[in-house]
Amino acid sequence: MNRLILPRRTLLAGAGLLASPGLLRAQGAWPDRPVRLVVPFTPGGSTDILARAMGAELQEALGQPFVVENRPGAGGTLGSELVARAAPDGYTLMMGHIGTLAVNPSLYRNLSYDTVTSFAPIVLVANVANILAVNPRKLPITSAQELIARARANPGAISYGSGGNGSAAHTAVVAFCLATGIELLHVPYRGTGPMMNDLIAGQIDMTMTGGPPILPPVRAGLLRALGVSSLQRLSSEPGIPTLDEQGVAGFDAVQWYGLVAPAGTPQAIIDKVNAASAAALRGDKLKPRLAAEGADAAPGTPEQFRQLIIAERARWGEVIRRANVTND
Repeated sequence: MNRLILPRRTLLAGAGLLASPGLLRAQGAWPDRPVRLVVPFTPGGSTDILARAMGAELQEALGQPFVVENRPGAGGTLGSELVARAAPDGYTLMMGHIGTLAVNPSLYRNLSYDTVTSFAPIVLVANVANILAVNPRKLPITSAQELIARARANPGAISYGSGGNGSAAHTAVVAFCLATGIELLHVPYRGTGPMMNDLIAGQIDMTMTGGPPILPPVRAGLLRALGVSSLQRLSSEPGIPTLDEQGVAGFDAVQWYGLVAPAGTPQAIIDKVNAASAAALRGDKLKPRLAAEGADAAPGTPEQFRQLIIAERARWGEVIRRANVTND
């Protein structure tokens, strides 16, 4: 893991020996201009959907636009690097998730930033169960058991899509294969949106990704949901059984999403965004909206979010090593 080497000016500023006008303004009347909310993926995926929902709530609560900026590339590392290097003045935030903050450190050996020390965690926004879904015309099955049986009889014949090598969908299916002893054919895409388009069109057989992009086509009958990756059924879709219920004992592969800022962002700003986010996530407007999309609001403290990132880095690093997952 590469350490982030900060220039002398940044180190002095972090030590309180140098304060730019921007930082002084941020510590006072923040925000007094629009805030950039970076999504390190293409539009249409869970990260983008949740960022836009949170951005609207924060704009209403804090009185300034929260402008979502999609910066996809290299499994989310390009957008993450941009945020890690941004001025720590509260005007650049990122909607991070399990892939960018927990998986990528094991997948990319030469990151120019560290997902713990280069970011200031603000708030865990939501936990999102992955949904195992198939194109019913390409793969006319109705349960996870049928999928497992077919895969065992035809190793590597069933294709699944993801938002890219090492993406949350990719690693979730890798964990599923390790748990069941099956082999599936991975087809990586440049984002969840393009993958979903091809899945609906029948170019690939299946996926296992977060609820927000997958539930609308499931409800429209374009895809068939076989199971959810959490240990509890979705409150919004109680008819979809868990994979644990279908014989994949203890299987639990849930995506999570949260806001982070560049390291060194004033604590007063972190606390202000945390409080506004928590109020929105517990409110009667956003919480049911997220639940309808398969996302469970999960606000907590910045320190709780930091501990989650550390624990999940270790957990998914082990999965990546066992399965020899690479970003090639």
